[in-house]
Amino acid sequence: MTYRPAVASDLEPAAPLTLGVEEEYLLLDARTGESLPVADQVLTALSGAARDQSRQEFRHSMVEMVTPVTVELAELRGHLVALRRSAGDAAEAAGARLVAVGATPVHERHRTVPDEPRYHAMSRRFGPVAHDPAVCGCHVHVGVADRELAVQVCNHLRPWLPVIQAITANSPLHDGRDTGHASWRSMQLERWPSIGPTPHFDSAADYDATVAELIDAGVMLDAAMVYWYARPSAAYPTVEIRVGDVCPGVDDAVLVAGLVRALVATLAEEARAGRPAPRIRDCLVSAAHWRAAHDGLEGDLIDLRAGVARPAWDLVGDLVEEVAPALTRHGDLDYVRDQLARLRRDGNGATRQRRVMARTDNDVRAVLDHLAAETRAG
Repeated sequence: MTYRPAVASDLEPAAPLTLGVEEEYLLLDARTGESLPVADQVLTALSGAARDQSRQEFRHSMVEMVTPVTVELAELRGHLVALRRSAGDAAEAAGARLVAVGATPVHERHRTVPDEPRYHAMSRRFGPVAHDPAVCGCHVHVGVADRELAVQVCNHLRPWLPVIQAITANSPLHDGRDTGHASWRSMQLERWPSIGPTPHFDSAADYDATVAELIDAGVMLDAAMVYWYARPSAAYPTVEIRVGDVCPGVDDAVLVAGLVRALVATLAEEARAGRPAPRIRDCLVSAAHWRAAHDGLEGDLIDLRAGVARPAWDLVGDLVEEVAPALTRHGDLDYVRDQLARLRRDGNGATRQRRVMARTDNDVRAVLDHLAAETRAG
């Protein structure tokens, strides 16, 4: 099935798409690097806008901060800087430090869930999986009010999301050691039955029917447990991209948001024009995501359009070429190019962590010092 627009002429200029970002952070002991169960104290210490934009998460050692809806990347950056600083100050007051890292790097002793009925239900249903060490993601919301279009955009996103995953990879450590994966968070999340690449759907009705079947089968508690890498948001008129690790630095996160918005804008035009999304076998999409989680930007990625492995940075270049008109329309092209040049020089989060490990004789505390400083910089 191809999407057909209900309104608007192709001659009308495309309005800038709105953006919002949700970031999850860990609360770590500055001395040992272990996760600290002080989220309640941190959330209580927040005030004003920061309190309103905070969320309780699935672990006592995590907090989530949510930006307001915005259009300009510069404004988004300002929100992220302010939220990280507010949460960081509250963490320090609680005896912890705020760290933007994708997976628990050392150890988490306290893995009980917060005292919320839904969290207890998830714990009962999924058992030990629900008590894995904490993981932290970056979720980017892009305004797409038409739900039928949102489903088609998710279909078109399938070949490109491994590239976004590789850019954001920021969790090479587990239990104080390098896992060999750029994103260990991605590996942990594979244990959940409702997380992974978004399936291809013919329509919004097909999407809804499939979700209902999965709920009936006990795979999900409810529609909010659709944790696929891209989805029509259950709460907002957006397409939500949730494939990425939380980024270590603010500019990393803003870069990803800019690329994701341009990608959604570009693919929405494809869908409106009636061009069908490529049908790619689910096993190949899963393989591409595994390769992205393993290699990050330092090796090869699978080009799902051609079915071959290619250098990661070649695919990043293809992505930028694909979305350059949308980046230009949104006024983001120069910023994105500058930040990608920085990323190519300095590496993504996983690469930067490994470089600190290499020059400090595998001192994990030095890595966490580095991450904490990046988290608060801006």
